[in-house]
Amino acid sequence: MRDLNYQLKQLCIRNRDGSFSTQKQREQQLNLIANQLHELGFRKLKHTNISTKHVNHLVNHWVTTNLSAGTIKNRLSAVRWWAEKTNRQSILPKDNAKLGVPNRVFVTNLDRSARLTSQALEMVRDSHVKMSLQLQEAFGLRREEAIKFNASYADRGHNLQLKGSWTKGGKPREIPIRTAEQRDLINRVKSLTGNGSLIPSNRNYIQQLRIYERHTSTAGLSKMHGLRHAYAQQRYEELTGWKSPASGGPSNRLLNDSDKKLDFEARITISGELGHEREQITSVYLGR
Repeated sequence: MRDLNYQLKQLCIRNRDGSFSTQKQREQQLNLIANQLHELGFRKLKHTNISTKHVNHLVNHWVTTNLSAGTIKNRLSAVRWWAEKTNRQSILPKDNAKLGVPNRVFVTNLDRSARLTSQALEMVRDSHVKMSLQLQEAFGLRREEAIKFNASYADRGHNLQLKGSWTKGGKPREIPIRTAEQRDLINRVKSLTGNGSLIPSNRNYIQQLRIYERHTSTAGLSKMHGLRHAYAQQRYEELTGWKSPASGGPSNRLLNDSDKKLDFEARITISGELGHEREQITSVYLGR
């Protein structure tokens, strides 16, 4: 365990504020934040030395990776708690807006999905980035998951097993391999990487992330989180037989009791495949 992760874990042990679930969630968030600070280049940071510079780097990272306003605010709450316990409250303004955090966007039935066109993909010159983008589209992976993806580990025949070290919050999960196209993509990733990941051996994650950002920008690709929206909407139609509200399908209030049950079961399945724990979060992807 890295020094900062250990120090924050001990800080949580010494300060048992809130319910058990609140304490557990806070510890998970701080562990994730420590990992992200390490990935952002702050390798020798001590828990008592966090500053405004570190907070700004974190917020910029969260905003540019398309995290929702609610998620960013939850993480900032953990950082505020950390700052309070180390007597460094002054490093954060009281108003999150001053940090560039967008206002919380509540559920709408707007379609935020994105698609990869063959023309745009052809403009991505890095073969590893190209594969990562296709994995995002085919399996609804987050960007970090698609960059760190190792097909030799993940391929379990009928499903993909994602490592906790790849995923948000460190939660491993499974995603079904449902189509011949998905199987072909996994095989092509293996042909490219062998037993390795989609981070070439001469690069680390941060270097590959920068290359990903540069190549997608050059290809005119933005808001690639929309590929997860497209995956969710496709899975919803497969599981229910009708389009999601965000795709022009019927809203929940128009469904009969039987269809509402099917709707709920589909959302639970999709939530799990996307790496979430709550059915409610699917409204962001599918509408309601």
